[in-house]
Amino acid sequence: MARPEHHHRIDYLEFAVASIDAAKAFFGAAFGWTFQDYGPDYCEFRDGRLTGGFFHGDARPGGALVVIYSNDLLQTQAAVEAAGGKVVRPVFDFPGGRRFHFADPDGYEWAAWSEQ
Repeated sequence: MARPEHHHRIDYLEFAVASIDAAKAFFGAAFGWTFQDYGPDYCEFRDGRLTGGFFHGDARPGGALVVIYSNDLLQTQAAVEAAGGKVVRPVFDFPGGRRFHFADPDGYEWAAWSEQ
């Protein structure tokens, strides 16, 4: 199921957090966000317009993972590499799709995903 109107647009944000339960408590109380758990180490948040995720990991200020949607993941990977980006996590499957992570020329980590 391709989404041509979403191709190469920011689609999702992920944040590493020390505690998923604490993140859910804070963002739920402060902003009224809702959550969907996907196992003990990941939950999706919904703010009413945008979705994103919290994953258990080393929390780093400014460390959000920006995720771009792709209609053709391998073509997007080729374009990233041709433009000077470096794949830092090869394509892998996750519930709902596939994705890879890459570093831009300044070293910021991004991800691109597509549906199965």
